[in-house]
Amino acid sequence: MILKDSAAIKGMAIHKVGNKLTEGLHLSKSVFQTNEDLDGLFLDYFLTPFKKQEYFTFYHDSDLGLNEVYTYACRVFDEPAALCEQSVNLAKHLYEKSTHPKIKGGEFYTVYFKDCALDGERVDALGLFKSENKDTFLKVFALGDSFEILSEEGININKLDKGCLIFNTEKENGFIVAVVDNTNKGTEAQYWMDEFLHVKQRKDEYYNTQNVLSLCKNFVTQELPRQYEVSKADQVDLLNKSVKFFKENESFDMKEFSNEVIENPEIIESFRRFKDTFQRDQDIDIADNFSISESAVKKQARIFKSVIKLDKNFHIYIHGNRELIEQGSDEKGKYYKVYYKEET
Repeated sequence: MILKDSAAIKGMAIHKVGNKLTEGLHLSKSVFQTNEDLDGLFLDYFLTPFKKQEYFTFYHDSDLGLNEVYTYACRVFDEPAALCEQSVNLAKHLYEKSTHPKIKGGEFYTVYFKDCALDGERVDALGLFKSENKDTFLKVFALGDSFEILSEEGININKLDKGCLIFNTEKENGFIVAVVDNTNKGTEAQYWMDEFLHVKQRKDEYYNTQNVLSLCKNFVTQELPRQYEVSKADQVDLLNKSVKFFKENESFDMKEFSNEVIENPEIIESFRRFKDTFQRDQDIDIADNFSISESAVKKQARIFKSVIKLDKNFHIYIHGNRELIEQGSDEKGKYYKVYYKEET
């Protein structure tokens, strides 16, 4: 988790980076002189949006040193006084990648932070931020016996458009990197993470938890009904058991999970084969043992649907004992029989 309470801004450079197809690049020649009042606003604006525990690392297909942002970040950490010089290099690199017609121009901030709290440790960090969208603000002021209202366009400090925090740790592996992108949900979104930063997800407990839960969901909803006759109620029950296992345990063991949740030896073997295929098709690594990430469980659990949809008439939500719901058919058609103690 990233906490801003201990963080302090030690340097900031601001440039204007436009869309290369339609706009220019405006570079400043010196660092921005901030003050104590502005620092508090900037810390909220820059750091508050980083709430996830999903981290990334810089990479390059042939040589990590050829990743531009990684290289410029290394130079800043080696010599913080070079912040302005390296921010110009970063702005030029971002400009070269801003070629999609839907990419908006905006202010680009390069910020050096001291003592950012990363999962309980204090480390320096380099922040890269871009503000693309402007809001309209009303300014009301007294004029004689009445009031005047003016409208001004500016940046909403509660809405960071794009951000990246590069923590000065694990340099040899491409640093630990946190990323925010609240705009550009289409193909143009790739330019911030893929084209500009060129990062990949860090292989940690979040990565492992996310991948195994995704494996379980795909196996239960796609592979299991393809191989066996299995009811929707049984699928929902297996999904619920999977999430429950992750919520109730601090660590994951593939064998223990298979025996406790799947149980059936034949289906366990099918799950093992599907795991091999799934990680190859998705180009991911699935670990057999790891510490469970609570935040990854919360995120993935949202896509585990515990509902059975019956035509357009009814939805049945299953959250507990599978034995309390039965499926059958008669002359009227298919039916579910549900047992309960209280009606609320």
